[in-house]
Amino acid sequence: MTRTLQDSPATAEWVLCPGCTTPLYGKRWLANLSVCPECGRHDAVSAPHRLAQLLDPGYELLVQPAQEADPLRFVDSRPYPQRLAEARARTDLDEAVLCAVGQVAGEPAVVAVMDFGFLGGSLGVVAGDRIVLAAETALARRVPLVLVTASGGARMQEGALSLMQMARTSAALARLDAAGVLTISVVTDPTYGGVAASFATLADVIVTEPGARLGFAGRRVIEQTIRRQLPAEFQTAEFLAERGFVDKIVQRPQLRQELARLLRLGAGRAGPEGAPLADGIVRDPDRLPPADAWAQTRAARDLARPTALEYATLVFDDFQELRGDRATGDCRAVIGGPAWLAGRPVMLIGHQKGHTPAELLDRNFGMPTPAGNRKAARLMRLAEKLGIPIVTLIDTPGADPGPAAEEQGQAYTIAENLRLMAALRVPSVAVVIGEGGSGGALALGVANRVLVLERAIYSVISPEGCAAILWKDAAAAPLAAAALRLTARDLLALGVVDGVIPEPEGGCGADHLAAVRRLRAALCGCLAELSPLRGDELVADRRARLERFTAARFGSPPAEADAPVGGAG
Repeated sequence: MTRTLQDSPATAEWVLCPGCTTPLYGKRWLANLSVCPECGRHDAVSAPHRLAQLLDPGYELLVQPAQEADPLRFVDSRPYPQRLAEARARTDLDEAVLCAVGQVAGEPAVVAVMDFGFLGGSLGVVAGDRIVLAAETALARRVPLVLVTASGGARMQEGALSLMQMARTSAALARLDAAGVLTISVVTDPTYGGVAASFATLADVIVTEPGARLGFAGRRVIEQTIRRQLPAEFQTAEFLAERGFVDKIVQRPQLRQELARLLRLGAGRAGPEGAPLADGIVRDPDRLPPADAWAQTRAARDLARPTALEYATLVFDDFQELRGDRATGDCRAVIGGPAWLAGRPVMLIGHQKGHTPAELLDRNFGMPTPAGNRKAARLMRLAEKLGIPIVTLIDTPGADPGPAAEEQGQAYTIAENLRLMAALRVPSVAVVIGEGGSGGALALGVANRVLVLERAIYSVISPEGCAAILWKDAAAAPLAAAALRLTARDLLALGVVDGVIPEPEGGCGADHLAAVRRLRAALCGCLAELSPLRGDELVADRRARLERFTAARFGSPPAEADAPVGGAG
């Protein structure tokens, strides 16, 4: 059945904002989608009106008649069936979930919307049926699933059967994971309890409205338990974003377009490919002039060089940054998210530094924390699920060396990324765009093709660190740089990289646009080369690349009596 709803409920001529109590003209309130233009409060929206806001006209409602479910014969101040009847009369809905199939700004999707007005959006058996129906429809049609949540939690009147809906809906999303179908959760205020602890937080991408509250236990319950008052921002979208649990916070008027951008990624459509371009990659080290290692080290650190975020917006189209590791935080030194390259989707991940002292400090000088490595791993897994290539841009002096990073498992997260990248079943290309330092760089560097910009470096340790350890003198850094053979020419001769991208005269910092053109051509060339390979072949290709680095290949060079010995961690 088709149905088009217009967001035009009977409204008073004037509306009092529930947040700031500002009187607002009713038509202005509706035109702004029930968002206060004065204080920004996002007021509750019914499920029918939410569908009308998000979907193009002519969408199809998924009709599943609600059964009379009263398994416990539950009675509190009045019988459960009476409460259901009152909720239906008040909301003109038969349950707390409304589902539809349609398009969001032209992008196909299945959308399931919860209505807090229906028994607090509680999750019961019938509501669980609706979420599973939406997931199964998305699976059958191979289109993304969008879940708009608003709930107080599991429905108490249905007892443990409502608890089982948490597991049931989670299993439905697991089936979409296995099938490679994109899932997006739009968290609205409030989303608590069993919904928060199941499908609301299991989606590939979690979007929230500003100020939306999300948590397992409600604020009042927690305060009563711990006997103290919580901060005002506790459990809000902004609070959760700082702790790595939210990808994006989106204002309601922009939500439809932001969802369409994400849904385009899940639709699996690719634009027309242009004519093949010469990739410009130098694969023979003899074609590169010898370089002074210390001068190249300083060039690689030049703050005028383009950053990963600048390449993300200039080399690629429609980069959408996703944030958070879904565990502890959002590392500002690592950026990542879907983008488009020559008409095809990729997952872009990179180390981000900056150009000014303030930017460097904000980005932790490009040094990833464990949260940054976990964020990268999460995005790589999403790329593998959706079957899209991965591009990483490496520019870091090394992993964060601080005590907090150690307490949060820095070594574990690096090791996990190395194992994950080695086994990915999608094409991967890594490019050292500046400084490639130690395990922090390698955590984004296990790929089918590894490239380096001509004036970038890649090393097991910084020259200064090497000099301090082995020469016992930090002033010996130029000697250490030469001994480490960290220049692009040396790296290509050693086979550490597969190719060098020539830089414009004066370096990438002198001509950003020329650097962008050369990086884009190189990436397109590598991805075109890898595109015929399937999953097992890509894993085998990566493994064969790693097997280059054996003693049998490099042999044992003659020992020199005065050469320093030692190692770097």
